[in-house]
Amino acid sequence: MGYKTLISTEDLQKNIADPDWIIFDCSFFLDDTDKGRRDYLTEHIPGAQYAHLDDDLSGPVIPGVTGRHPLPQIKNIAGTFSNMGIDKDVQVIVYDTRGGAIAAVRLWWMLRWLGHDNVAVLDGGLVKWLSEGRPISSSIETSSVREFLPKPQSNVIVGVNEVDFARNDPLHRVIDARAEERYAGRKEPIDPIAGHIPGTVNSPYEDLLSDGGNFKPVDELQSIYSQLLMDTSPENAIFYCGSGVTSIMHLLAMEHIGIVGSRLYVGSWSEWITDENRPIAAI
Repeated sequence: MGYKTLISTEDLQKNIADPDWIIFDCSFFLDDTDKGRRDYLTEHIPGAQYAHLDDDLSGPVIPGVTGRHPLPQIKNIAGTFSNMGIDKDVQVIVYDTRGGAIAAVRLWWMLRWLGHDNVAVLDGGLVKWLSEGRPISSSIETSSVREFLPKPQSNVIVGVNEVDFARNDPLHRVIDARAEERYAGRKEPIDPIAGHIPGTVNSPYEDLLSDGGNFKPVDELQSIYSQLLMDTSPENAIFYCGSGVTSIMHLLAMEHIGIVGSRLYVGSWSEWITDENRPIAAI
């Protein structure tokens, strides 16, 4: 059946030599966008290729129109994935240095969006791998080209108009995955305007992780979503963050515990604020 949500460091090491397994280091830092690549050249999990959030996993930013990390055109990302060695028979494993939150979940979600289910995030990421004394490499890795055939799943994405409707509809719940201080508008280190989309609720993605950087146990995640969703069906839950990346942590955690159907507002806050006529709230 393959790994589809999370994989342990132990299970990854057992399968690390399998030619049909491909690993990606997606480490990325918003305040220094080339640091992840530099760190990769120093140490990474053996066999891992590097995937850059801006260069490989995002399309061009259109000022005043898109958010900070718009999706690439499907034909372009299909070519990228083919060059990375991904086809329907490959098990993909992704990781970063933030428990998956910064870039690894973006690759996980993009592959799922395009119909490739056998992709999993390394639970605990590179930090846990290193803490356990597992092998590392500094070699630049590549894979033989394979053919990636995208099968887009249109029902996993919502646009700004759907969010605008859902935030005022009692049957929907729109959830902001950013830190509470950013949601409240007290601090905004990245985007030019602080605050949140009115009518939304806050559930920081960091609350999904334990102190060690692993996802919390299943029973604790179930409790989080029981309180977060309440009577809202998963299909009517929409997640957003600053640029449509860290909010995917919620989608991963939910699928891991068997809650499926929630959707992503890819443009997120950084797209919402491009139109001065869209309302903004703060606490």
